[in-house]
Amino acid sequence: MIRVSVPATTANLGVGYDVLGMALDLKSRFTFEPSTQKLEIIGDGDAFANPENLIYRAFVTFANAIRQPVPNLRITVDSDVPSARGLGSSATCVVGGLAAANAWFHADWDEAALLKLATQLEGHPDNAAPAIYGQVCATVLAGNEPIVRQYPVSQQLHFVTLIPPYAVSTEEARNILPATMSYADAAYQMGRCVLMTRALVDGDLSLLRQVAQDRMHEPYRATLIPDYQAAREETAAHDGILLISGSGSTMLAIVGDAAGAEQLQKAAAQRWPEWQVRIVTPSEQGVQVVKTGELSKKVEH
Repeated sequence: MIRVSVPATTANLGVGYDVLGMALDLKSRFTFEPSTQKLEIIGDGDAFANPENLIYRAFVTFANAIRQPVPNLRITVDSDVPSARGLGSSATCVVGGLAAANAWFHADWDEAALLKLATQLEGHPDNAAPAIYGQVCATVLAGNEPIVRQYPVSQQLHFVTLIPPYAVSTEEARNILPATMSYADAAYQMGRCVLMTRALVDGDLSLLRQVAQDRMHEPYRATLIPDYQAAREETAAHDGILLISGSGSTMLAIVGDAAGAEQLQKAAAQRWPEWQVRIVTPSEQGVQVVKTGELSKKVEH
């Protein structure tokens, strides 16, 4: 049996479009074990209990990559990460399936190799990188090779996720973006992306307020989140800043102390009782794998 835990991730972090991502302490947990049937998937809903399931597809992709037969599998899912809300649910599935297959076949792939394959499946590395490495990751592609660096997040910063009960389509959120941007806006983004990572490492909320205002995607994607402006005003009333998590609909609030986070969580939960409003912390660890028993012979490289 293999047990895998993968953190939720919040991508972009304002000015870091398709580059920055942070792992959170919300987890997706998957169990993989042999089955008498070709495939059993438990706990992921009937609509996903089939070979098109992203967890299983990732497992199969890994097996194919190392030229190994796909075993009969029972996959059990227990996830705190809501689907289609901008918290990297698809990345947890992809990374979970790849990490499980890596352990199942004793393939001994390192994080960089897993990230490369995860990026091929996801199409971009900004969620997959923190899901694998933990903390804040900055990732770019050199051809098809991800280049990633990890940054610790200061404990002086406190985070609240505001998760509405409605989804935002990733495809719609990408299609709404303009095809080009000016040199002035590009320079604006680059400088602030660099300073954003420094502010997160240092816990500098004052600097965050100065550099977290995005021009590249948030002004457009905010129009897809009906409550965005109200959530932004509520966060500002508690001396925080608000970012769109991934493509939404989740929004990530950053405040400077634990009491402020608790007050914001309470106020937002009262204002939007149908929302999931959670105090979260950055996850220092990425994907974690625990294996019990002998499942497959070690793959020869």
